[in-house]
Amino acid sequence: MLDIDSVIKFDENGLVPVIAQNYYSGKILMQAYANKEAIQETIKSGYATYYSRSRKSLWKKGETSGNLQKVIDIRVDCDEDSVVYLVVEEGPACHTGEESCFYRNIDLEKDTKPLPFEILHKLYEKVEERRKLKPENSYVAKLFEKGSDKIIQKVGEEAVETIIALKNKNKDEIVYEVSDLIFHLIVALVDSGVELKDIQEELLKRYK
Repeated sequence: MLDIDSVIKFDENGLVPVIAQNYYSGKILMQAYANKEAIQETIKSGYATYYSRSRKSLWKKGETSGNLQKVIDIRVDCDEDSVVYLVVEEGPACHTGEESCFYRNIDLEKDTKPLPFEILHKLYEKVEERRKLKPENSYVAKLFEKGSDKIIQKVGEEAVETIIALKNKNKDEIVYEVSDLIFHLIVALVDSGVELKDIQEELLKRYK
């Protein structure tokens, strides 16, 4: 068994701060603490386990709410005094119902604008929402109404326009057309029932 004490420097109370981060989008979900036993239980069970300083006991995230965090990997920082759980969450991390505990800015105002590293996942979620709710005047909802053939046709059209932009070597044109292509690819993925994480996993296989 891994000797936890040899890889993590716990503080005088036997604790280490732990950040939970979405494995696929990179979004920071929450911060808590863990002791040696919590880390060991996380490794053993495969689910995020922390230490409650107020209750002075271990707690498995989502044990009561059902919002579990499946741990894919554990990272330790360069000073070995803080830890990251890379997780796939099964529900919101925050007790308020928000996906992340860090949903407010420094003025304590809710900030719903996606960050650059999560934009593809947020776009995917928005497209899924438009497909289900079918809001009026929604371009995406109308695309879904027209069916898969129309969606595929749009991907083809955007691919051709992207090729032309690349051929012209105009940066602004390339950025615009590639963005159009990626957007319509996301629509096509939703229509096909393929998740972004499926693409990410395939790309990880190709990374050498």
